[in-house]
Amino acid sequence: MLHVLAVDDERPALEELTYLLRRDSRIGRVTGAGDASSALRDLSRMLVEGEHLDAVFLDIRMPGLDGLDFTRLLTGFAAPPHVVFVTAHDDCAVTAYELGALDYLLKPVRPERLAESVRRVAAAAHRPAPHAEDAGLDPADEMIPVELGGRTRLVSRRTVTHVEAQGDYVRLHTADGGYLVRMPLSVLTKRWEGAGFIRIHRSTLVASAHITELRFDGGRAAVQIGDELLQVSRRHTREVRDLLVRRFHQPGEDGAPAGEARDGR
Repeated sequence: MLHVLAVDDERPALEELTYLLRRDSRIGRVTGAGDASSALRDLSRMLVEGEHLDAVFLDIRMPGLDGLDFTRLLTGFAAPPHVVFVTAHDDCAVTAYELGALDYLLKPVRPERLAESVRRVAAAAHRPAPHAEDAGLDPADEMIPVELGGRTRLVSRRTVTHVEAQGDYVRLHTADGGYLVRMPLSVLTKRWEGAGFIRIHRSTLVASAHITELRFDGGRAAVQIGDELLQVSRRHTREVRDLLVRRFHQPGEDGAPAGEARDGR
C-alpha cells in the first residue's frame, strides 16, 4: 500500500485531493499539508522516524516555498519521494518534468486522470531504487532541512560538528552557524551513530571526525572541536576514549597508524 503526501494552500482543494486519493484502493495512507514548508517538515520527520513516503501530490503556486522549489529541495534527500504536480497552471509543465516530476495534473482534477497518476506512482514504487552514487548523491552524507528567516535551507550532515539538545529541539552547529531542528536528541543519536557521531553528554552529540583533541583534567574529560571545548560526562568518558584510540590506530595511507602519519613520527 502506498503512503502519499498531499500539499495545497487552498483548503477546499486540499480536502478534495485527499478525498480522491483515499478512495483509491492502492493507497493506504494520505497525509495532508497546507503549504510546502509544512510538507518539508513532515517529510523530514518521517525520514527521521523511519517512515517511507512514496509520493507527493502538490500544487505549484503557493505562498512562500512554491511547489517547484520544494521539488528542487527534494534532490538533497537520499531517497526522495516521487512528485506529481496538481495545479491550475499549465505553464510550468516543462520545468516540472525537467525536475523529474512523475506526472502533471490540471485542476479541476478528474478522478480517472488521478487514478492514472496513482498507477504511475505504484509502478515507480515497485522499481528498484537507484544507488545514491548513480543519482549523483554522496551515500555517506545526508541533508537536513532547517528553517531560517522564513526560508527552508538544506544543511549537509558532513558540515555538522556537534549537536546540542535544547528542549524539544536540537541545535546543529556548523562552521557557518547554528540551526534549530525540532527533533529529540535521542532520535538523532540513533540515526547518526553509523556516521561517526558519538554521545559525549546527555545533551551533546559530536562528530568524531571533527574532534582534534581529548583532554583530561582532574579526572574529567573534554573534547576539542574547533575553538570549542566540550565537556564529556563521566558516563561517556570511556566510550569516547576508546573510539579515539581506535581511530588513532587505524592505518593511514602509508600503512602507519593514522596519528603517526599525521604527525610525521
